[in-house]
Amino acid sequence: MAFLSDIFSRMGRVARGQANQGVDALEDATFESTVKQTVADMKGELVRVVQASAMAMSNYNRLDAEYQKYVRQAQEWKDRAGVALDAGNEDLARKALAKKSECDRQVASMQQSVEQAHQTSEKLKQQVGELKHKIEEGERTATTLVARKNAAVAQRKVSEAMAGVGSADNAFAALNRFEDTVSKEEATAKAFDQLASAGKDEDLEAQFAQLGGHSVDAELEALKRERLGPAAAPKAVPPPYLPKELPEGAAPMNAGQKAADKAGQS
Repeated sequence: MAFLSDIFSRMGRVARGQANQGVDALEDATFESTVKQTVADMKGELVRVVQASAMAMSNYNRLDAEYQKYVRQAQEWKDRAGVALDAGNEDLARKALAKKSECDRQVASMQQSVEQAHQTSEKLKQQVGELKHKIEEGERTATTLVARKNAAVAQRKVSEAMAGVGSADNAFAALNRFEDTVSKEEATAKAFDQLASAGKDEDLEAQFAQLGGHSVDAELEALKRERLGPAAAPKAVPPPYLPKELPEGAAPMNAGQKAADKAGQS
């Protein structure tokens, strides 16, 4: 029996834990409405306290009114007794004082109750005022708590999104996966391109070798001319012969005259 009792106790503890966890999750999901309902419950409690206080103060007011009535009656009977004495009617004055005595007894019996009711009424008014102040402060606190809760939730969501954690279909994580896929495709395409152009490298090297050979041949010819000196330089072509200006009226020279003139100049 002790074993079964322990089992049932543990199962009950687990059930209570699960229930509390579920309630906590529900409160967290409906935080704003829960806070507002808490403030509403405080206001409902204030209404009940005000109603109870109003009833207590109403009893005090009725009791105080009765008390004041007996106080006034006692004074009135005293005044009447004085009037009777002034009129020389002691018997009437005695009867009036007897009525005053009855009122005094009522006043004495009610005085303590009235004082207690007055103290209770004042205390209730003070408590109602304090409760109203707490509710006003609770409303301000609730508004602040809701704003802080919303800001904290938004900040957590932003942080989770930036960190790439959270739900499996996170947009930022999906973009990162897409970028990785594209990078892999680009690397694969580059590898195939390198493999495709691997056989063309020898042709390119041969073409560059031919260009280099032409350059060496030109440099060799220039070195030969430099080593041979001026004698190997090509002879300069003499400028064409220009005849002298003929005087007016002179006949133009023929080819033989041009040759003789050129020989005489030399």
